[in-house]
Amino acid sequence: MRIIPAIDIIEGKCVRLSKGDYDTKKIYNENPLEVAKEFEAHGIEFLHLVDLDGAKSKHIVNHKVLEKIASHTNLKIDFGGGLKTDEDLRIAFESGAQQITGGSIAVKDRATFVSWINKYGPEKIILGADAKDEKVAVSGWMEESREELVPFIQSYQEEGIRAVICTDISKDGMLQGPSFTLYTKILEACGPHISLIASGGISTFEELPKLAQLGCEGTIIGKAIYENRISLKQLEKFILDCK
Repeated sequence: MRIIPAIDIIEGKCVRLSKGDYDTKKIYNENPLEVAKEFEAHGIEFLHLVDLDGAKSKHIVNHKVLEKIASHTNLKIDFGGGLKTDEDLRIAFESGAQQITGGSIAVKDRATFVSWINKYGPEKIILGADAKDEKVAVSGWMEESREELVPFIQSYQEEGIRAVICTDISKDGMLQGPSFTLYTKILEACGPHISLIASGGISTFEELPKLAQLGCEGTIIGKAIYENRISLKQLEKFILDCK
């Protein structure tokens, strides 16, 4: 199972929110590159970089942060937040993203998102399926759609999507453990061809082997790292043990 730390960006700074609420913003570091370099120094190869300003303003904003991290580390970066147009995607990839995650766009403009899958291939495009009460949420989690989570993922499997990041919003940033039941449900419904990346609520190191055992292909860890609930040394050992 891949370990994928998260860096969420507001005004160029590394922050974390609780349940996606911008009013709960806590700044952890004013230099995201410094954070990324520390991850890399502990054997981490992947990074989930989220442009929270972009998610709010509905277009890419913090691409300079992406460019800086991509050009000064070897991390494989998945970038999301506010990607709405072909131009946003072009900027993200030219700034160094290896993959992008589309969430709101996949709900609100299916034709555009499907065109991205066809143009760039499913290895470059990740479906962001973030849910509250098993309904897909959009617009930086400020809106709940009518889309049921599992059928939504299945419909994009038919379009060729292979990788899905799923966050249970009620768990995100709460340090109360991930949504094992929800991930089991998705994996059972969507079969072995889905690469499910668990996100939200990771609070202890012991949860990681459980997620791996469930069949999650990766897990995104945010606040647990920043609040020293899980150390980078522990993650380094986990990564080595998985090789």
